[in-house]
Amino acid sequence: MGIVVLTMKASVIEMFLVLLATGIHSNKDMTKKIKRPKLTVPQINCDVKAGKIINPEFVVKCPAGCQDPKYHVYGTDIYASYSSVCGAAIHSGVLDNSGGKILVRKVAGQSGYKGSYSNGVQSLSLPRWRESFIVSEGKSQKGVTYPSALTYSSSKSPAAKTDEATKAYQKPPVPGTTAQPVTLTQVTGATATGAAHASLPKPSPSAGSTSSSLRPQPVGLRSRELDLWATSTYTSGQNSPRADPGIQSQDSPRAAFQKPAGTQVSPGFVPKEELSTQALEPLSQGDPNCKIDLSFVIDGSSSIGKRRFRIQKQFLADVAQALDIGPAGPLMGIVQYGDNPSAQFNLRTHMNSRDLRTAIEKITQRGGLSNAGRAISFVTKNFFSKANGNRGSAPNVAVVIVDGWPTDKVEEASRFARESGINIFFITIEGATENEKQYVVEPNFSHKAVCRTNGFYSLNVQSWFSLHKTVQALVKRVCDTDRLACSKTCLNSADIGFVIDGSSSVGTGNFRTVLQFVANLSKEFEISDIDTRIGAVQYTYEQRLEFGFDDYNTKSDILNAIKRVGYWSGGTSTGAAINYALEQLFKKSKPNKRKLMILITDGRSYDDVRIPAMVAHHKGVITYAIGVAWAAQDELEVIATHPAKDHSFFVDEFDNLYKFVPKVIQNICTEFNSQPRN
Repeated sequence: MGIVVLTMKASVIEMFLVLLATGIHSNKDMTKKIKRPKLTVPQINCDVKAGKIINPEFVVKCPAGCQDPKYHVYGTDIYASYSSVCGAAIHSGVLDNSGGKILVRKVAGQSGYKGSYSNGVQSLSLPRWRESFIVSEGKSQKGVTYPSALTYSSSKSPAAKTDEATKAYQKPPVPGTTAQPVTLTQVTGATATGAAHASLPKPSPSAGSTSSSLRPQPVGLRSRELDLWATSTYTSGQNSPRADPGIQSQDSPRAAFQKPAGTQVSPGFVPKEELSTQALEPLSQGDPNCKIDLSFVIDGSSSIGKRRFRIQKQFLADVAQALDIGPAGPLMGIVQYGDNPSAQFNLRTHMNSRDLRTAIEKITQRGGLSNAGRAISFVTKNFFSKANGNRGSAPNVAVVIVDGWPTDKVEEASRFARESGINIFFITIEGATENEKQYVVEPNFSHKAVCRTNGFYSLNVQSWFSLHKTVQALVKRVCDTDRLACSKTCLNSADIGFVIDGSSSVGTGNFRTVLQFVANLSKEFEISDIDTRIGAVQYTYEQRLEFGFDDYNTKSDILNAIKRVGYWSGGTSTGAAINYALEQLFKKSKPNKRKLMILITDGRSYDDVRIPAMVAHHKGVITYAIGVAWAAQDELEVIATHPAKDHSFFVDEFDNLYKFVPKVIQNICTEFNSQPRN
C-alpha cells in the first residue's frame, strides 16, 4: 500500500514538471510573437499653434516649408503658446526648413517675450502671454509615453472628428493647479435640453464675433433682432449650421439655441475657457520686410459713382489685409479727394489690418470734381508729418487712384512730392479712349506724376471689375524698398567729404569761422549710417584725415567732431589734398551714394590741381570749390565740376561764408532733382 502511494506522488510531481516546462516554452513563444507596438508620431501643419493643443507634453512631426514668415513666432528659446509650433522649432535650431520630429513641453506663461532673428526666422516680441512652451529634439524620454493622437481645443483642428460621441476639453495646466476636463456630450431627441444644461459650459460674452462656433443669445434682444443676430452668427463661419431657436440657455432667461429632435449638438462648440482667451490673442506687429509709411489718395469724385466707389473701398481693404499692417511693418492712411482733399485717417490712427478694414468700410464718398493734383499737394504738405505718424526711418509712399483722368494738373504737385522724398504711384482705371483724349486736361499725366517713368510706378487697369487683380502686384511693388527711388533725396543720399585749407594764411580765428560754415552745411542733411555721411580732411603741405564716413553716424556726433578739429598751419598744396581725399575718404564711399567733395581754400595752390581735379571728376565725385579772400578764381573753376558756375563760389571775406550756405544746398538739390527719371 505504501509503495502505491509513493508511485502516485511521483506521477503527480512528474506531470507538474511537464506542465511547467510546457508553460515556459509557451511563454517564450508568445514573447517572440508579441512585438511592442511602434510609437505613432502625430503630424501637424506649419500653422498649428501650441495653444490649440491641450496635451502638456507631446512629440509631433513638422512638414517642410515652415520657415515662411507668415507662420508667426513670439519669443526666443521660450515661446508664447500663440506661436507656430514648427516655426518655433526652426527658430530655436531644433529643426531646419525640411521638417522632422520635435518634442514640445508646455511651461508657465511669461511676463514678456523678446523677439529675435535666428535660423532664418524673425520672431516677434510680446508683452505677456498666458502659456509658454519649449522645443527640443524629438527623442522620447525613457519611461515616458507620448500621445499618438493630439487633443485640440477646437474641432476646427485636423485632429477633430465630427462623428465622435464625446469631446473633452482641458485647460492648459497652470503651475500649482490641476486642470479639470469639461465634457461636451452629443444629445438627441427630447433629452437635448437637459443634456445641454448638464454638459455645456457657459460661453463667455467676451468672445470675438469672428468665431463660427455656437454662441448664446445676447440678453435683451427683441425677437426680430434675435432672428437677425442668429442668422448672422451662423452664416459668419464656413462650417457653422443655421440657428434654430429652442434650447433654454444655462445663463439666459430668454430662449437660446436648441437643435430639433434627431439632431446633435455641434462638435464645433468652443468651451468658455477657449472663448475667454480669444480676445487676448496678440495683434500682428506688422511685416518687418515691408516697413513703409503709405498714403492712399482715393478718387471720391461724382463721376466715379457709388458702385465703383464701393469697389475702390474693397480694393483698399484687400490691400490692407495683404500688407499685414503693424507698428513694426507698414502703416497706412487714406486721403480722399473730390473738389478738395481731406484726410480720412492718418498713419497712426489704425495700427493693424483688422481695424483698418473696419475704418475703410465706413468711408463715405465726397463727390465733386477729380482734383488729383490738389490732393497730391495736400499729401506732400500735410500728410507725412511726425504728428500724423510719419516715422522718418520708413520710405514715404503715395498711391493715387484716378477714375479716367484728373480734372486738374498733377505735374508740378508731383515734382514737389518727389523732391520731398515721396514715392508716387499712379493707378489709372478706365483711362481715356482715343476719342476722349481731347478732354484730358494734362496729356500723359501719370507719366509726369510718377517717381520713375520705367513702368514700375504706373498701373493701368482696363475696368473697375479687374481692380482686385492688381492687389498682389501693387503690394509687391510698394514693399520693394530697394526700388523706391524717390525715398532718396538730395539731403539723405550722399557721402560728403569736406577738404579744408589749414594753411598759415587762414589764421586761427578765420579757421574757426570755416569750421562753423562746415557745421552749418552739415546741419542741413539727414545724417545716419544709411542716409548722408560726413567726412573731413585738413591740408597744408601735408594732409590729415580728421574723421571718415564711418566714424560718426548722428548729426550731434558730427557737429561735435567738427568742433574738435584743430588748426594746423602751413603751406597750401590743394592738388595733393584732392588726391588724398579720393584715397582716404571717397575710396570707402558706398556704391549707392552720391559722392560730394566740398573744398574750401583761401589762396592759390603751390602744386598743380588740374590732374587731381580731372581724376575726381572721372571717378564720379561732384566737386564744389569755395574760395575766400586771396583764392584764385580760375583755379576754383578748374577744381569745380562742370558747369563751374553752379559748383564754384567766391567769398570776399571769411565772415560772409555763412551767406552761401543756402545757395550751396540749393545747387546740390537742384542737381540731384535734375537727374533723369527713367
